[in-house]
Amino acid sequence: MKLFKIKLLFAVLATFLLLDQPIMQSAQASDAFPPTKGDMRGFILLKQRELAPEVPFFDGEGNVRHIKDFKGQVILVNFWATWCAPCIKEMPDLDQLEADLGSDDFKVVAISQDLMGAKKAGPFLRDRLKLENLDLFIDKRTKLGRAFGVKGLPATFLIDREGLVVGYYTGPAHWASDDAKAMINYVINE
Repeated sequence: MKLFKIKLLFAVLATFLLLDQPIMQSAQASDAFPPTKGDMRGFILLKQRELAPEVPFFDGEGNVRHIKDFKGQVILVNFWATWCAPCIKEMPDLDQLEADLGSDDFKVVAISQDLMGAKKAGPFLRDRLKLENLDLFIDKRTKLGRAFGVKGLPATFLIDREGLVVGYYTGPAHWASDDAKAMINYVINE
């Protein structure tokens, strides 16, 4: 029994030590890719880029949208909800990122997972959070989120101009930081 407790203690300690390290699935795609450090320390760069799911979602006016609608742009797809405190914390950063980098080359696509859809999420973004730069997108049945493998909110995916997922970040992040912008600008300039 004592040996079991010692092994269990070592397993727990090893887990904590691993969790304190950057979570990377692979080496960087190239030496030029900005290191995921500082504010982007938890960004997971995929070993090989994968095609983003093509499950439909909706814009704020109820029009059907797909990730492929943004082909030619680098997009940061963020899944969020009005009831998610970490999501609310990072929304101003996403709004600022869209203000700073939003263009024909880049767009933040913040997709609400609220079951009440635009009726709940739209007023929340505009009236409560006072955000001016983010467009409203909805996935109220969470089909797109599930297709991406989202297990918790917020979850954010960086997608290149060809619709391929570069990597992802789970949890709130400082998306308007210099580290985040360097990573996004690298993908924009590829």
